[in-house]
Amino acid sequence: MKKYVLFVFIGILFSTVSTAQKKKYKVSKPNSEWQKLLTPKQYYVLRQAGTERPFTSPLNKNYKKGIYACAACKTPLYKSEHKYDSGSGWPSFDRAIKKNVETDVDYKIGYARTELKCNTCGGHLGHSFRDGPRETTGIRHCINGVALEFIPKK
Repeated sequence: MKKYVLFVFIGILFSTVSTAQKKKYKVSKPNSEWQKLLTPKQYYVLRQAGTERPFTSPLNKNYKKGIYACAACKTPLYKSEHKYDSGSGWPSFDRAIKKNVETDVDYKIGYARTELKCNTCGGHLGHSFRDGPRETTGIRHCINGVALEFIPKK
């Protein structure tokens, strides 16, 4: 009987996890359309949850004032004043624009990590870690540069 209850509990747990991952986004397109709109690198990162190589994004060392938006749907995600050099090789921010970035759990490398996604289109942005600047939030949003579009302040 105990084994039966355990199997039922595990089944319920996995069914709730899978339904939570089927969120409806404001901007939703078939993969064939995303492939036409995005570069191959952007598609790999944003739609297939890939990771760009570190130190390859020109946005990593960009410190101009402005907004960093989702490269897929143009939703504003990060303000330039929250960007800092983490030394990781990817653009890093200590916080996102409220309600524009959502979190999910990613087990792709064998353990749980906090995945960051655009809350408008569901595009994969990167991951969140608790090794950010202690004097602000203590959080590091480690973001793939190809997932972002920089919009300079006018």
